[in-house]
Amino acid sequence: MANGIARNVNKKLTTEDQARHQKIREQIAGEKPELMARGRAAKAKHARLKEAVGELKAARQALGLSLAEVGDRAGIEKGNLSRLENAEHPNPTIDTLTRYAHVVGKEIVITLVDQPA
Repeated sequence: MANGIARNVNKKLTTEDQARHQKIREQIAGEKPELMARGRAAKAKHARLKEAVGELKAARQALGLSLAEVGDRAGIEKGNLSRLENAEHPNPTIDTLTRYAHVVGKEIVITLVDQPA
């Protein structure tokens, strides 16, 4: 339980629950549009990170490397690599990504771009 909120991500919502959740989202969107914008931005960042991790996993698999082999070469626990590859919202350090990328012959490149208006 984080921040006193219990979440069951595997729970299927009833039609009534879905409607109730939608009504709450609409209320927040009307009262606090900046919260909705921050949520969409966070979701986009997670999607980009998940895509990069997916590319690392594909490179690992193309090289025929197991998680244990990558872990040994990168100095990262196999379980941590598994969570990184399979987590819904991975949150690795730059160091972890860099070490993983190096093992599979990739390089992490960070660039800065202007934010959209």
